[in-house]
Amino acid sequence: MNFVDLHVHSNASDGTLTPSEVVAAALEKGLSAIALTDHDTIEGIFEAQQAAKTQPIEIIPGIELSCVYQGEEIHILGLYVDPTVETFRKETDSLKANREKRNLEIIKRFQAAGILITLDEVKGGNPDTVITRAHFARVLFEKGYVKNTDQAFKKYLSYTGPYCPRKEEITPEHAMNLLKDCNASPVLAHPYLYKLGDKKTEELVAYLKGLGLHGLEVYHSSNNQFESGKLKKLSVKYDLFPTGGSDFHGSNKPDIQLGSGRGGLRVSSLLLDDIKKIRQEKGL
Repeated sequence: MNFVDLHVHSNASDGTLTPSEVVAAALEKGLSAIALTDHDTIEGIFEAQQAAKTQPIEIIPGIELSCVYQGEEIHILGLYVDPTVETFRKETDSLKANREKRNLEIIKRFQAAGILITLDEVKGGNPDTVITRAHFARVLFEKGYVKNTDQAFKKYLSYTGPYCPRKEEITPEHAMNLLKDCNASPVLAHPYLYKLGDKKTEELVAYLKGLGLHGLEVYHSSNNQFESGKLKKLSVKYDLFPTGGSDFHGSNKPDIQLGSGRGGLRVSSLLLDDIKKIRQEKGL
């Protein structure tokens, strides 16, 4: 049986491997397909596809969009985005610009408090990366301000704290429309990470289904078997295809391995076959 990983990050956002290195790692793991789903950017897709051109692996062009639902940040994956759609590229450029504006404000607040961090340090040698809070967590740890990255998030990078304002918000409606415009299949990522409880999680799924949601990330590194079982039932109830991925970030999340998550995650390529069939039925 072949296996896939449909939620993977490179250093185009907050992973530590380049897109080419992600492809090499996936080949080493024997995966037959991966979805590159960097945060709010498609900049790594071309490099990944070029690296896989003569290799026995499929690179699914993807993205992970952040948006705000009832005051909480949620993430929507787009699988099979068309990176050549000009309106979509302009929107992702705008999202990147909004992040950069927020990042400069975070650095300004840190420096005013005597926490000496520069933009070059946060970018970590990759000037084109889309900076997330994970980048700041890494620098805070490397410079000795915290004992680990978890502490960085709790002490310095909470949205309710003095240092880290939210980036400019986009709505779920806007995120879904962006994905529709580039012929992608929208998927609600890691539903249980939002800690909404079962009732509100189902309300969120129902709401997004009404906006055109195609899939639900049933299998994820943060889920236990029981949680994945509940999400599978939810996907059936709302006629959503189940998907799954490790949420691999390289050494930024060292306990999560490509293709296997935290140890027990294995996503069959048969699941991807079903996704392709459903997309074909939808005319995508």
